[in-house]
Amino acid sequence: MIHIPKTEYSRRRKALMAQMEPNSIAILPAAAVAIRNRDVEHVYRQDSDFQYLSGFPEPQAVIVLMPGREHGEYVLFCRERNAERELWDSLRAGQEGAIRDYGADDAFPITDIDDILPGLIEGRDRVYSAMGSNPEFDRHLMEWINVIRSKAHLGAQPPNEFVALDHLLHDMRLYKSAAEVKVMREAARISAQAHIRAMQASRPGLHEFSLEAELDYEFRKGGVKMPAYGSIVAAGRNSCILHYQQNDALLKDGDLVLIDAGCEIDCYASDITRTWPVNGKFSPEQKAIYELVLAAQEAAFAEIAPNKHWNQAHEATVRVITAGLVKLGLLEGAVDELIASEAYKAFYMHRAGHWLGMDVHDVGEYKVGGEWRVLEVGMALTVEPGIYISPDNQQVAKKWRGIGVRIEDDVVVTKQGCEILTGGVPKSVAEIEALMAAARVQAL
Repeated sequence: MIHIPKTEYSRRRKALMAQMEPNSIAILPAAAVAIRNRDVEHVYRQDSDFQYLSGFPEPQAVIVLMPGREHGEYVLFCRERNAERELWDSLRAGQEGAIRDYGADDAFPITDIDDILPGLIEGRDRVYSAMGSNPEFDRHLMEWINVIRSKAHLGAQPPNEFVALDHLLHDMRLYKSAAEVKVMREAARISAQAHIRAMQASRPGLHEFSLEAELDYEFRKGGVKMPAYGSIVAAGRNSCILHYQQNDALLKDGDLVLIDAGCEIDCYASDITRTWPVNGKFSPEQKAIYELVLAAQEAAFAEIAPNKHWNQAHEATVRVITAGLVKLGLLEGAVDELIASEAYKAFYMHRAGHWLGMDVHDVGEYKVGGEWRVLEVGMALTVEPGIYISPDNQQVAKKWRGIGVRIEDDVVVTKQGCEILTGGVPKSVAEIEALMAAARVQAL
């Protein structure tokens, strides 16, 4: 399994501290444990910002970065080793492991944070924190600041400036390093195999959850701990529900099934959508809509390159889809006027993509100074046009109703244009039908 190397985390911390004001401190908590029900916890997933700076996988931890600190700039508060708890739960790094395995200069028990952290903050002019994203931690931070303020008459110097860490950190996360792209390629490879497996298994009489099980099997077989998000397996009319997640309907002969699913490695997400016929053969109407969406996606790829702005890819999909819907008789009028009036939104109501990284809908501004952001090398995004014809749409002929198609791939901006990370999944009508036909022959 490919992972982010330890040197990468060290480089990130140094890069962040280089942007911080002199005599400042950054403080960031780990994700809290989420309770599923009563005393059962959800599978733990680290906070993305915390993971980005540390690679430390445990809860009940706090990162402290102090540029220029003589005794080490990176301090990690974390749980102590505890033989009894480790017997019940899992092994802990402890303070020695935090230094040895995760690169901390200093490590202290999390239970000592109230005694130690105010002393680290005292005398620093500025505090960087993830203000507003964790109200409970914000309250603790103010308590530590107030401890310092209470001693001001003794000469203690509380910070006089508080700044959101998000702006600096999220701009860093927008640009993917070679190591990050390598991990994302691996997540994409495993996810591609999962989609292929689901295509091969598809047949009338199964349920949506049957295909979800095929996805999960391939994820776990690839050594992946969890999906990057709740898998969407939407058959028939469900394919017209954008974030459908019931995944329990019957797969019927003649219907399409839309699967939006991907795994994550080291918290880096893959995000793939493919749409195919349950029985392995597209109807003429399904094929027409599918090939229109595919043409829109190809047009978008051509608009992803350095010095092109974020919205150009979306604009390309809108033009192709609107013109195609007119040609098929699903929209009437001049293409430019239909685009201006947003008539296409009855069938294509979302944007063509989003940033991708440690969060599926990753951090990073889409506009800078009111203008669409210009794409640069290392930015990662999805390209996912779609057409959804509601089963209740009385404005179109019955043969079109209930057809929902989305095709989504992950790309990274390169010097020449973009690299498609998820190209391992068949995408043309001919490729999909051939793959499914071969799987049926094998099954006989």
